[in-house]
Amino acid sequence: MMSEVKIAKRKDKCENCTKQCNKKQTEDGAISTTEAEEVNGQITEGSQLLLSSCLSCDGCLSEEDTLKISEQNLEEVERILALNKRCDASKHKVLVASLCPQSLPFFAVKFSLDVTEAAQKLCSFLKRLGVKFVFDTTLAAGFSILETQKEFIQRYRRRHHDSHALPMFTSSCPGWIRYSERVLGSLVTPHICTARSPQQIMGCWVKDYFCKQQKLSPEKLYHVVVAPCFDKKLEAVREEFYNSLMETRDVDCVLTSREIYHLMEQRKMSVEELDSVPLDQMLGDGGDVALVRHNGRGSEGFLEHVFKHAAKELFGLDVQDITYKTLRNRDFQEVTLERDGETLLQFAAVYGFRNIQTLVHRMRKGHVPYQLVEVLSCPGGCLSGRGQAESETEGRVDKALVQQMEEVYSSLPVRLPELNPALKTLYEDWLQGQNSLEAHKLLHTEYRTHSQVHTQPPHMQW
Repeated sequence: MMSEVKIAKRKDKCENCTKQCNKKQTEDGAISTTEAEEVNGQITEGSQLLLSSCLSCDGCLSEEDTLKISEQNLEEVERILALNKRCDASKHKVLVASLCPQSLPFFAVKFSLDVTEAAQKLCSFLKRLGVKFVFDTTLAAGFSILETQKEFIQRYRRRHHDSHALPMFTSSCPGWIRYSERVLGSLVTPHICTARSPQQIMGCWVKDYFCKQQKLSPEKLYHVVVAPCFDKKLEAVREEFYNSLMETRDVDCVLTSREIYHLMEQRKMSVEELDSVPLDQMLGDGGDVALVRHNGRGSEGFLEHVFKHAAKELFGLDVQDITYKTLRNRDFQEVTLERDGETLLQFAAVYGFRNIQTLVHRMRKGHVPYQLVEVLSCPGGCLSGRGQAESETEGRVDKALVQQMEEVYSSLPVRLPELNPALKTLYEDWLQGQNSLEAHKLLHTEYRTHSQVHTQPPHMQW
C-alpha cells in the first residue's frame, strides 16, 4: 500500500541504481549484508547505500528507519483527526498542512485544472478532513534559496584557504543527503550547503513563529507536509529536527501526493463537489495570494538563483537568461559565466544516481571544475518524485504524466525571493534580521558522516 511507504520487498535493485545494493532482503525477510560494496571502482567497507527508489524495496533501511517511516502514513493522520472529534480537549491537536509546489502539478493533471484551481480544491478537501490551516511552502523555499546564495558567496571568497569550501553541493534533496552521509562520507559532506531544505524551514516556521502567533505550544500542533518524494519522510525524522524538550518534530508526517489522492478516492470525493478554497497565507492578509514558483526545471531552481546572484555579487554582471549545455544526458548539464574569453563561474545540474556516481567518480580523481552543483536524486528533478510520478501498474516513472506536470508547473509565474516583501518581513519579525544568529540557528543545519567511509578529498581543479 502507498500509505505503508511501499516497504514490501518489491525488488532487489533500483531502477536508478548502477550496482546491486550491499544490503538486501532475503526471501524470509532477513537482511543479508555483504562485506563490501564497489562504487565507481572504490571499495567501501560495510557502507549502507540508499538510492532514490530504495524506499520502495527496503533493502538499505535499518529497523529504526523502517519504524519511523511506517509511522508516517494516512492511518496516523486519521488517528489524530479521530482524537480531535472526541470530547477530551487535552488530546486535541491543531492540524496544519504544507503543500510542496512540486506536488501541486500532480493534482492539476489529475483534476484537469490549472495549478491554482487544483490547489484550492485540494485545500478544500484537506479542510473537510479537519485540517485547520493549509499553506504552500514557496516562502520557505525562498528562505532556503537566499541562505544558499549567501553561503555560496562566503564559500567562494574563502576558496583559496579552505579546501572544503568548493565545490558546494545543494542540500534540498534528502536522497542525495543520505547517500552522502552513509556512503560518500568526508569526501562530500563538508561540501554540502548547510541551508535547510524548504520542507524543514517550513517545519521550523510552523512550530516556532506560527505557534507563537496562534498562542499554541508546539506539541499541540500536528504538521503534515504533502511532498512528491518518499525520501522526504526520512528527512522529517532526522534527529536535529526534533525538539526533545517539547517532544515534537518540526514535521510530524510527510504524505506523498499519491497517498493524498488515494485518500480522496477512498472517501469517494469528486473534484466537482469540492469548493475552491484559497490557501492560507503565512502572513495573514499581508502574504502572497497568487501561487508563484522559482526558476528551475520542476524543482526550486537553486542553480539558477545562485548563478545569477553570484554573477552580480562577485562580478557585477546582470544575467537574464541562462543557457544550459547538455553533457552526458538531459540530467547532467552545466552553465558557464564568461567574460572576455575567461570562465568566471561554472555550475552543474546533476540529477539521478547514475549521473551522481559519475560526478563522484570525477571528484575522487580531482576533476571537478564546478563551483556549485545542484544535486537531485530523482532523474528529471522533483516533479519526477516516486511519490507521484510512478505508474501504479508498471512500477516505473510515468513519462507522460511527468511531461504534463512539467507543462502546468512552467505555467506558474516566477518570482525572485529577493523581491518578496513577505520574506523581508519574516526575516525581521521572526529571525531578528537577515544575518542574525537566530537566522543561522533556525535556517541551517549540519551534515555528517555516518558510514565507515573516510576518504579525504583530493585537490580540486577550478
